[in-house]
Amino acid sequence: MRMIFGALAALASIYSLLILIRIIFSWFRGMVSGKAVEILGKITDPYLDWWRSKLNLRVGFIDFSAIAGITFLYFLQSIFNMLYIAERITIGHVLAIVVISFWSVVSFILGFCIIIIILRLIAYLTNRNIYSPFWSVIDSISQPLMYRLNRLIFGNKIGNYLHSMIISIILLALFLFGGRFLINLFVNYLFNLPV
Repeated sequence: MRMIFGALAALASIYSLLILIRIIFSWFRGMVSGKAVEILGKITDPYLDWWRSKLNLRVGFIDFSAIAGITFLYFLQSIFNMLYIAERITIGHVLAIVVISFWSVVSFILGFCIIIIILRLIAYLTNRNIYSPFWSVIDSISQPLMYRLNRLIFGNKIGNYLHSMIISIILLALFLFGGRFLINLFVNYLFNLPV
């Protein structure tokens, strides 16, 4: 039975990797093509399309439903790995895996937002051409985010744009590292719950 759980964990891991490759290839439409990409699409697109149809997680040009699909695979992989290693699983283990899966999504989004605002800050400081389609996408993500984060600190007062970017990066980093610390404490508690 252990071998079956080990094989299932490996399959979930391989499929997650194929989905990540498919997502990266989708960013370069027209530049990456061929029989291998076509086969990869036939293997991964039905799964990704199912998540897109069930969850509408599109924000501007970005579709986050694939993250939900990968998180679910990560959750399954963790369960199968635990069953492979321990041959039993407790409620605390399952809750810990759920919390870790949820936090992996939240930390990915926080990290993504930090990168977006840092890109915007670099463009602002170097006076780059901010009127290209690329910067329109960056602005469509960063502007509402910075507005909401700055409202947490200053209320209705609108501050300097440069200060707004710096404060947003600091707040997101605090959420990311503070959340990681608290999640680690909570997960350790869940793993040590009695059976």
